[in-house]
Amino acid sequence: MVAALADAGYVMIAFDASYRGEPRWTKDPAQRVRDFSFVVDHLVTLPFVDADHIGVLGVCGGGGYSISASLTGRRIKAVASITGVNFGHLLHEAFSAYDPITTLELIAAQRTAEARGAVANVENLLPPTVDDAQGLDIDVAEATEYYKTDRGQAPNGCTQSLVSRRAGGFGWDAFTHAEVLQTQPLLMVIGDKPGAFGAYRDGMEIYRRSPSTNKQLVVAEGYSHYDLYDLPAATTIALDAAIPFFNEHL
Repeated sequence: MVAALADAGYVMIAFDASYRGEPRWTKDPAQRVRDFSFVVDHLVTLPFVDADHIGVLGVCGGGGYSISASLTGRRIKAVASITGVNFGHLLHEAFSAYDPITTLELIAAQRTAEARGAVANVENLLPPTVDDAQGLDIDVAEATEYYKTDRGQAPNGCTQSLVSRRAGGFGWDAFTHAEVLQTQPLLMVIGDKPGAFGAYRDGMEIYRRSPSTNKQLVVAEGYSHYDLYDLPAATTIALDAAIPFFNEHL
């Protein structure tokens, strides 16, 4: 998608989120949202970038972070979220087996143990192989196929999590105060094959809650969350919506 938008004439920047370096395996939603502000700080220093025409496009968790960043980041003038996930919802649901309090108690115990010298507990978030994921929820199975194969595997990919540093996300919500603050033009693209990660539900929710007078919901019929990552037929639907959207609002 980055290349396609660049070909359409946009200056694109794809950035590594915090904690892809050190300390690794920490997913802090609040920090992820702050990352957007730092990237915009860089963009506005570039002579070939119009500071009054900056938009964001996020995929999966990045879609939720993009929306959250736009709520208070008024330098962001338009937001496109592709199969966006509200990570706070995900922690309360699939990532905690719908038992966030028990999970938080385990996190607290692990952090205390590590403070006293115990070895860090780095948890693998997905089954080890594609075969092990067969028969599981569609999002889990397709995430394993994406991240555990050459399709999306990377040395510092996002399939591991430091348990003791996971608590903060349980108190975070990508859509906090959206009814008041989400006024920029908004594009939501979701597939109609829902899974445990919640993109279909989250897309419908923010579309309903946003007070933006320029909002658009595109449902890619017959496609799933991970189809919208890189399946050409699905990403074509997303780009056919995103490029005209940015053309109009940037």
